[in-house]
Amino acid sequence: MRLDPVGRLLKLPPVLTGRVRVTKGIPVRMRDGAILRADHYGPALDAELPTVLVRTPYGRGAPTNLLCRAVAQRGFNVLIQSCRGTADSGGTFEPLLQEREDGLDTLDWLRLQRWYDGRLLTYGPSYVGFVQWALAAEAGDELKAMATIVTASDFGPPTYAGGAFSLDTVLTWSAILDAQRGARLDNAVELLRGQPRLQRGLARVPLAEADRITTGAEIEFFQRWLAEADPTSAYWTQRGHTHTLPKVTAPVLMIGGWYDIFLPWQLNDYAALRAAGAQPHLTVGPWHHGSAGLFQHSAAEAVAWFRAHTGGPERIREHPVRVHVGGTGAWRDLPEWPPTGSQSQRWYLHRDAALSPVPAPDGERLDGFTYDPKQPTPALGGPRLIGKISGRRDNRPLEDRPDVLTFTSAPLTEPLEVVGPVSADITVHATRARPAGAAPRAAEGVPSFDVFVRLCEVDEQDRSWNICDGLARATAPETDAAPDGTGQVVRVELWPTAYRFAAGRRIRVQVSGGAHPRFSRNPGTGAPLGHELELRAVRQELLAPSSINLPVLASEPAPPSSSQPAGQSSNVEGPTSV
Repeated sequence: MRLDPVGRLLKLPPVLTGRVRVTKGIPVRMRDGAILRADHYGPALDAELPTVLVRTPYGRGAPTNLLCRAVAQRGFNVLIQSCRGTADSGGTFEPLLQEREDGLDTLDWLRLQRWYDGRLLTYGPSYVGFVQWALAAEAGDELKAMATIVTASDFGPPTYAGGAFSLDTVLTWSAILDAQRGARLDNAVELLRGQPRLQRGLARVPLAEADRITTGAEIEFFQRWLAEADPTSAYWTQRGHTHTLPKVTAPVLMIGGWYDIFLPWQLNDYAALRAAGAQPHLTVGPWHHGSAGLFQHSAAEAVAWFRAHTGGPERIREHPVRVHVGGTGAWRDLPEWPPTGSQSQRWYLHRDAALSPVPAPDGERLDGFTYDPKQPTPALGGPRLIGKISGRRDNRPLEDRPDVLTFTSAPLTEPLEVVGPVSADITVHATRARPAGAAPRAAEGVPSFDVFVRLCEVDEQDRSWNICDGLARATAPETDAAPDGTGQVVRVELWPTAYRFAAGRRIRVQVSGGAHPRFSRNPGTGAPLGHELELRAVRQELLAPSSINLPVLASEPAPPSSSQPAGQSSNVEGPTSV
């Protein structure tokens, strides 16, 4: 009996061979002469085998090398390559820029290898998923299947989520890349101390100094991303691949998480593929970006997906979309996303912190708070890059703050299943906050402010659990001479969700002025990113009508799958359903 601890842990199919030949540090020449290094895992099988290509900026060591060996044991050649300027690959790493050319050059090199049989598969999460999109449209018929995990085809929109700046994601990722080049002992000490340099960088004002505080040096791409704050600019268009999605012909498997930083844009990619006539498969689970469950599940589903598209015994599941429904522990199979069975249901914010399907009188003052960028409202859980601070959290510590408003429904008399996109329309009158002790004066408008909205479920112990959320950076109207008592409607697109509120539970909506450092603080001055030299508090008065829009399933579109992970459910059409 072969020892296969990794395969058992990841719930992979049985091994076909225990012997795998590993060739490390293979030089692969790019068109400009740069040498990128790669490792080849070749199974000892007397057969032509497809090749799984993994291109990564995170090195080729554990745990990735263990996964590569386990996949090779299932009948695949695996080539893992370090991206330009990372690990021992030559050239300079400029995020996003050269992945298309380097991917195509690597494919040209593969065609010259005796073990390459012309069947290409690509795999990987996050940046390793982005590089798949960089290659996909021009790989031709050789690309037999893709497995893209918690990623997007364009990193511009996620970088400026809601019109703000995804500070935590960008600076934390910068620190991770920098740590890979540093001494292991120094990095270990920094981690054990709770990454104090990163925490100081996240708190730094102005943002232009955050990279130097975190890493000790200026990071070129961090500074450029502060300057290129428009995701539709030529800079981001050159580096994104959304425009190539209609040209992708390979079958695409997309795996995401309800608390993942890329989820809204990954679902936009899904919609773009569908609009182009493709039939991508989509799985969304109860995961954040670094979930162990995501790693396990994505490996198992990807291997099954690859085998199904290269002559294996696996069968494609009937419904292409499978989502985990929070509050139930079950999975639901759907023909498409978002499900056509969802119906919009508005819940309105009221005075006295109430939430109801009945509208409040137009213009009624609901409540107010002061957002002070010198002491920004903190982020708690939700979509974050680092797992230990991500996901579902008891929000009561956050809701105890005076700069966080909550609006809560009566206990539900029957379950409410919310599946699909969630949005909020908040009517806000924003003015400069008057310093304590200052004499009253006419209200002064502000150039911009942020509105953060979070949907929560309150259980029988009064614990408030976050389900989904989002932020919008609002620009004041052309004229700020509107009289007191009038406001502007701010549309906030929350992360989509699939969640079943149980009978007896309550729906809660939070409203605040930020979630730092997940989103960069709004300085209240209109200053561009990186130039927050002055911080001014903003008073936000919430007015009716203000509401959250929930996509409620009016009928059962398909029976729920079992509570087992997707790909391992009882709804199987053969040895494995993918």
